[in-house]
Amino acid sequence: MSDHIIGFAGLTHLGLNSAVSCAFRGFKTTGYHDDPQLVENLNNGLPHVLEPQLPELMAECRERLNFSADISCLHDCDLVYIAVDVPTNDTGESDLSSVEHIISKTCAAMNEKAILVVLCQVPPGFTRKLTWPKERLYYQVETLIFGRAVDRAINPERYIIGCNNPEQALPPVMANLLGAFNCPVLPMKYESAELAKISINMFLVASVSASNTLAELCEKIGADWFEIIPALRLDKRIGNYAYLNPGLGISGGNLERDLNTILELSERHHTDGGVVASWISNSKHRKNWAWEKLNEFVLTKFPEPRIALLGLAYKENTHSIKNSPAIALLNKIRGKQVIAYDPAVGKDLAGAKVNRVQSALEALDAADVLLVMTPWPEFKTIATTDLIERMKGRIVIDPYGILNETELIREGFQYVTLGRPVKEAISSKNMI
Repeated sequence: MSDHIIGFAGLTHLGLNSAVSCAFRGFKTTGYHDDPQLVENLNNGLPHVLEPQLPELMAECRERLNFSADISCLHDCDLVYIAVDVPTNDTGESDLSSVEHIISKTCAAMNEKAILVVLCQVPPGFTRKLTWPKERLYYQVETLIFGRAVDRAINPERYIIGCNNPEQALPPVMANLLGAFNCPVLPMKYESAELAKISINMFLVASVSASNTLAELCEKIGADWFEIIPALRLDKRIGNYAYLNPGLGISGGNLERDLNTILELSERHHTDGGVVASWISNSKHRKNWAWEKLNEFVLTKFPEPRIALLGLAYKENTHSIKNSPAIALLNKIRGKQVIAYDPAVGKDLAGAKVNRVQSALEALDAADVLLVMTPWPEFKTIATTDLIERMKGRIVIDPYGILNETELIREGFQYVTLGRPVKEAISSKNMI
């Protein structure tokens, strides 16, 4: 176990998972948050964010973890991360006021020899403007992915480190900490590191947009996108790790924030950001997919259907509904009879109205149509017999293809999914 003490200012999604990963790697770790109740719960092993394996890992590392609502706890730390989540508005713009506030408070509490690292995502140029001595000021690209935060934190692919002087060796405490994770460390200028995170997300968005565009075409011309994917993966210019599965547009908040950041920078510096604007347009178009299919196959034919909706979170293994396709859909079908279930999302649905039930099977009861809007693992266990026994209608809209398509078609269901033409029921059982 290292004698260094690592501090985290901010214990929301990013800060908590990062702190636990440091403790897991053998470092004494102190976390600060200004909410005493949240801190008390954490010290009792009760995390306020949903991530697979997080409670178990907190219990395993309990002796090396300390959480406090007193910011003076950061004074004895050798290195302190600024790790608050950066909120975004509905247009993807970041609100940096919380970051600036916590940096000011943290710097006042730190000892003068400590290393300050900005971990939360900030736009290019932010870190260099900070007044902390540059030889002890760094920016580190976060690796947070909701639903996979624990694995990403303890097994990072690489560390990208923004420095005032990339040619200078990292301070011993920082080198020791990063070295414990056994991954490549890439030092670069502050601005390069800040843009590197955005660059990674831009390439992801490009892949997502291309996949969605081509998958939609497959749906119209009789091609099957999932037959095409293996051919793409065998091309070395694309490869095994490319994001090729079609989806319902860009959700969450981080990708949209980065798209808007690039547009703003392009406008300010007179570069061409047209492709980014196209990606944003494509995302908005694709997010309407579920509404279009529901309207085409159900609402135009049956005026008052009972709709079973499974999944409200924007992705599996998270409780977040930020830019969720399910919430967008609910706002389009206000007044319709919708019965919804999600295993993690709380009561706050950002103004959307829906009847909630306690299980997926309960949502299916007497439903005319089933919509699967979040690919939660538990939904994959729903048997075709459950749908036959509980549903009244025989229409399934399953964008992520998690249900058994072959069985459903055989049993008379009409099956609608991304990237493939609509599969009609073998029999005439598909009518509501």
